[in-house]
Amino acid sequence: MSSSSAARWKLVLGSPADAANEIPMSADYGRMDEVLTQLYDGHEGERKAGLGGSAPKVSRWLGDIRTYFPSSVVAVMQQDAMDRLGLHQLLLEPEIMRTVQPDVHLVGTLMSLSRVMPQKVKHTAHEVVGKVVHELEQKLANPLRQAVQGALSRAVRNPRPRYAEINWAATIRANLKHYQPQYKTVVPEKLIGYGRRGQALKEIVLCVDQSGSMASSVVYAGVFGAVLASIKAVKTHMVVFDTAVANLSENLQDPVDLLFGVQLGGGTDINLALTYCQQLITRPTDTILVLISDLYEGGNEREMIRRAAALKAAGVTVVALLALADDGAPSFDRRVAEKFAALGIPSFACTPGQFPQLMAAAIQGQELKL
Repeated sequence: MSSSSAARWKLVLGSPADAANEIPMSADYGRMDEVLTQLYDGHEGERKAGLGGSAPKVSRWLGDIRTYFPSSVVAVMQQDAMDRLGLHQLLLEPEIMRTVQPDVHLVGTLMSLSRVMPQKVKHTAHEVVGKVVHELEQKLANPLRQAVQGALSRAVRNPRPRYAEINWAATIRANLKHYQPQYKTVVPEKLIGYGRRGQALKEIVLCVDQSGSMASSVVYAGVFGAVLASIKAVKTHMVVFDTAVANLSENLQDPVDLLFGVQLGGGTDINLALTYCQQLITRPTDTILVLISDLYEGGNEREMIRRAAALKAAGVTVVALLALADDGAPSFDRRVAEKFAALGIPSFACTPGQFPQLMAAAIQGQELKL
């Protein structure tokens, strides 16, 4: 085996694979081995090396991992450092906050720390969260807007629109056969329009479990909620819950403030949340309720199932998302999911990339499955 191959295997297996320190390492490999050792090498639950409580040392380590590893790997290492080394408290230092690689998991951590966050670090924390939210909006906003607006134009037609309500693109497409060459124009036989101006065609209620295990889902839900709120033809509600319920709909114009209004952690009372959402709904057949939860009910499960059945019977399109994240297969209460399925309420995990198609299908009344 070549020396470079041996060095790479040492990086994979850790320092115990070369207890005698006989494998030569280049300067870069040596530094990579050092930062990996500080995070991962240990025995009997104890760390051999670590970052200690020194903010400058943590800052250097965070800088090193960004130098030697790609951003996707950096995000994983930062999350491991939170779990293994207890870096949550050090994140409350502004100099540490400025050196981390912003990602969805970090936003979840900052949300969970918001109640104990000192004033000196709040501005920096908002900047970090704002950067992640902006990146997510850049990636996810247009697909969601296009999917929802396209679904609305197909699902809701007004056969006698006023001038300001005419959907000109759809009208022209529908009347191309009436093109008049001598006048070089289309003479429409029928006009296609949306609903009355200023009237929301659909109402969407995002009912989001804010227990600690749902952190990534809460972040994505906040971003999607803000995008949906920007679509005039849709009225959007954002409700978060644990053992209490909070209506954050007024904060949808600023998703960063919305996320800092979420209090991650605590128990789960889905029945209470559905009861609250039921009171918000005024047009059941035009309403889509998206329950984002792992379905581990800490309240009255029997009443929760009855409440979900009542919403479904009233004509509300109810969807249970077990997770709205890229974190892999979620943990969830399969027994409750099966009871929802028996009611005709689909329950499945959904990646952020799939969410626009989900909303489009729900608006058009299609069968929901991913």
